[in-house]
Amino acid sequence: MTSKTRIGIIICDRYRRCAGGKCLRAMRSKEGAFSIHPADTELELVGFTTCDGCPGGNIEYAADEMVKNGAEIIHLATGLVVGYPPCPHIATFKAFLEKSYPVKVVVGTHPIPKKYLDTHTCLGTWDSPEWKPLIELTLTDAPTRSRYG
Repeated sequence: MTSKTRIGIIICDRYRRCAGGKCLRAMRSKEGAFSIHPADTELELVGFTTCDGCPGGNIEYAADEMVKNGAEIIHLATGLVVGYPPCPHIATFKAFLEKSYPVKVVVGTHPIPKKYLDTHTCLGTWDSPEWKPLIELTLTDAPTRSRYG
């Protein structure tokens, strides 16, 4: 028997014109941060929106709507991590959403593309201990990363 998990995705407002291709491909393939979902679990997208720009004015409203639509898990998109600079509010968003709504919050969607991994590694962006758990699910093997640009 296949179970179903309803998810929402919140992206960085810098990418507000993004059509969600990488996130949706990773969701279908259960790659990147979607790898946490069991293979026999169907993922149903019940919301996809932006944070509305710094400092995240849409976070509360977006989560409220997603939960009303049945979201059990909200993914904070990989763009919040790979943009430069990375979102300075991502840990606050995660803590707020998990405290305020009956949802699990996962940082990341699709695997981090090689060009972003190379740039942020060179710059030391993610060297601090607080970033390690935030990028963990989106660090994948090189062949998987290459499929995401």
